[in-house]
Amino acid sequence: MLAAVGAATALAAGAAAPATAATPAHGGERYVALGDSYTSAPGVPTQSGGDCARSSVNYPSLTAKALHQKSFKDVSCSGAKTDDMWRAQGANAPQLNALGKKTRLVTLGIGGNDIGFGEIIGTCAQLSVSDPAGAPCRKKYTAADGGDLLNKRIADAAPKVARVLKAVHQRAPHARVVLVGYPSIMPDSGVGCFPDVPIAAGDTPYLRDTEKKLNAMLKQQARKAHVRYADTYRATVGHDVCRPQADRWIEGAQPARPAAPFHPNADGERAMAKPVITQARGR
Repeated sequence: MLAAVGAATALAAGAAAPATAATPAHGGERYVALGDSYTSAPGVPTQSGGDCARSSVNYPSLTAKALHQKSFKDVSCSGAKTDDMWRAQGANAPQLNALGKKTRLVTLGIGGNDIGFGEIIGTCAQLSVSDPAGAPCRKKYTAADGGDLLNKRIADAAPKVARVLKAVHQRAPHARVVLVGYPSIMPDSGVGCFPDVPIAAGDTPYLRDTEKKLNAMLKQQARKAHVRYADTYRATVGHDVCRPQADRWIEGAQPARPAAPFHPNADGERAMAKPVITQARGR
């Protein structure tokens, strides 16, 4: 199990070290998808994009199909942080380079790696072994003054997301922009399913609440930037890592269907696409 969690951590951190940013390309497809691994969908067939691990059925591809977008470019990349909008990830050019004045739709899924999604999951999984009934991860991320370190990370990520949204507006001034939240990874209620998913009982609600706070921050930044927000959490509740295989849209530490650990499978990406498509259509 922990080996699988380690693989998830590596994906979240990015498989390729950042390279020097390439000369900006002339971008401007009508629809451009930006984002991290929850956008690219590593492990979900059919894969392309090298280390960026993009799926042919990720939510951007499904959105492009639903909207009949023939001019479409997906530059999402596993491990992406907000900084990777301006810098290359291995052979992947800075994601913002894909935008242009002809762009009419931009979807963006970012922020999870800025707060350390992979590190958090890996740490919580390792600590759960010694205290499966407790909340060792919450204790780990509690500061000496009693404050929550993950709350601080979310607060620190807010201006970074705002900066990305401002840059999107500058490079694609005529585009409708949809900021995409994260799906329901942990159960929306209860104490989880240790040891099938190696997260301690008390840490399941802690991680759930942390993700909800991250999504709340993203929604707030969307509102401040006058862009649309796609709520993929609500669209995936009841299909989390603890559900039986037939009902599971987010895979756990040992995926039963093609996907990265703690990431959406094909059904999860399909579910995420629905609110994205709704917001892209302006409804």
